[in-house]
Amino acid sequence: MQTKALRADVLMLITAVIWGTGFVAQTSGMDHIGPFLYSGLRFALGALCLLPLVLRGNPHHAKPEPFLSRGLLIGGGVMGLALALGINLQQVGLLFTSVTNAGFITGLYVIVVPLIGLFIGHKTGLGTWLGAALAVIGMFLLSVGEQFHVASGDWLQLIGAFVWGGHVILVGVFASRHDVIRLAFIQFATCSVISLILALCLETFDLNAIIAAGPAIVYGGMIAVGIGYTLQVIAQKDAIASHAAIIFSMEAVFAAIAGAWLLDEHLQPRGYFGCALMLAGMLVAQLWPKKPELARA
Repeated sequence: MQTKALRADVLMLITAVIWGTGFVAQTSGMDHIGPFLYSGLRFALGALCLLPLVLRGNPHHAKPEPFLSRGLLIGGGVMGLALALGINLQQVGLLFTSVTNAGFITGLYVIVVPLIGLFIGHKTGLGTWLGAALAVIGMFLLSVGEQFHVASGDWLQLIGAFVWGGHVILVGVFASRHDVIRLAFIQFATCSVISLILALCLETFDLNAIIAAGPAIVYGGMIAVGIGYTLQVIAQKDAIASHAAIIFSMEAVFAAIAGAWLLDEHLQPRGYFGCALMLAGMLVAQLWPKKPELARA
C-alpha cells in the first residue's frame, strides 16, 4: 500500500513540474491564436496521443469495462466539463496577468480541495491543514509584491482555483471506479469539443497563425495534456484528494521558475523563500504522523 502511495506521490510531483512549465507554452501560444482555440487544439492533440492506448485496452483486466459504458461516459464527461471551465478561465486570465501570478492563484485550490472534502464527508488531518497553510503563505510570498495589486486576469485565476479544486475531487472519485486511460481520453475529448465550440463562436481561425503556434500547441498537447493530465488520473487512483492538491500546488513553484528562466519574470528573494515554504508544506502534509483509524465493530 505504501509503495502505491509513494508511486502516486512521485507521479503527481512529475505532473506538477509539467503543469508549471506548461504555463509558458500557454502564454506563448496566445501570441498567435486565441485562448479557446489554443485549448481546443491542444486537448484534441492530447486525446489523439491516448487513442492507441484506448484502442489497445487494458490487458490486465479480466473483464474490461465497455468503452461506451454509462458510468465511464458520465465520469469522463463531468471531468471534461470541469476541465474545460478551469483551463479556459486560466487561459483567458493569462492574457492579463503573469505566469508567476497565474501559478500562485491557480494553486489556491490546495485550500479549496480540503474544504470541499469536508462537505462530502472526507476526513482531513492536522498535517494536511498545516501543509496547506504553509503552501498558501509560500505562494503569497512567491507571487504578490509589496504593493498588492489584483489584475483582472488574477480574478479569473481565482475563480478558476475553485473549479480546479472541484476537478481534483472529481478525478479522485472517478479514477478509482473506471479505466483511467479511457477516462482521461473522454475527459480530453470533452474539453476539446467545448473549447473549439467557444473558439468558433468567439475567435477567428487563421492557418498561418495556427502553424506559428505549433510548438506551443505540441508541448501543451503532447506533454502538458497527453502526459501531465493522464498522470494525474493514474496517480489519483491511489491518492487522497487533499494530499494530491498539496503536491499539485507545487506547479506554482515550477511556473515561477519557468517564467523567470524563459520569460524573464525574475523572482525576488521573498519569492525564493515562498518556494521553500511551499516545499515544506508539501512535506508536512505527506509526512505528518496520522492517527490510526479505529477498527469498526
